[in-house]
Amino acid sequence: MQAMIFAAGLGTRLKPFTEAHPKALLPLSGKTLLQWQIEKLKAAGITDMVVNIHHFGDQIIDYLQANNHFGCRIRISDERERLLETGGGLLYAFSHDNEPTEPILVCNVDILSNIDLGQLMAAHADTSSSTNGQELQATVVVSDRQTQRYLLFDGWGTLRGWTNKQTGEYRPAHATTEDLVPLAFSGMQIVSPSFFRTLRQTQAEKGDKFSLIDAYLSAVTRRTGIVRAYVPRGYRMMDVGKIDQLAEAERFAEALQ
Repeated sequence: MQAMIFAAGLGTRLKPFTEAHPKALLPLSGKTLLQWQIEKLKAAGITDMVVNIHHFGDQIIDYLQANNHFGCRIRISDERERLLETGGGLLYAFSHDNEPTEPILVCNVDILSNIDLGQLMAAHADTSSSTNGQELQATVVVSDRQTQRYLLFDGWGTLRGWTNKQTGEYRPAHATTEDLVPLAFSGMQIVSPSFFRTLRQTQAEKGDKFSLIDAYLSAVTRRTGIVRAYVPRGYRMMDVGKIDQLAEAERFAEALQ
């Protein structure tokens, strides 16, 4: 299995650090955010990775070279000319290769968690579970944490929609939380090779810049395959997104070691 780490974000909430550095190189408990992700993937047996770059991308390239790519095969997907968001970034990262033939684990560089990646990979490989014979396009890691935006799943754990509780928006418009379970997206998923067809369809509709959520909802409305929820047991995660959370993030990271 390959992996992709989204490391191209601007990290505006992490200023002043990100005024001179990419957020991927934020130090936390003796490691950068990028090192945390690479080492977690490597411990799970994944050594073939793609890292996308944009904001101060040259620093990430130099950092990986200085650390001998942490003993992994790491390819750079260069978005320095234009930031493509998550869906567009994933499609672009693999657009120069042949169609992927194996699943890809995709994660955000600024999410720390205690997830067991081996169990996640096993859950995605079990395509007979909760798919009712349909093609599994993605397994997304979700939880019941409180947020404003939720993915909506049916009783089988199949994605049916999305909502923003603050604005009252639903996608598709007929989706409601009356008969669907709202769960918070964690910034991690495994996508199947077949998902790239959906990515290309979404690109045709929205242009090169679009989110993974856009693509997941396209799969729902087009019925091209299913997106399934994965809720880890005893799951703890932290989005290292704000400068005033760094002390808490330090404690969280230390607890993971």
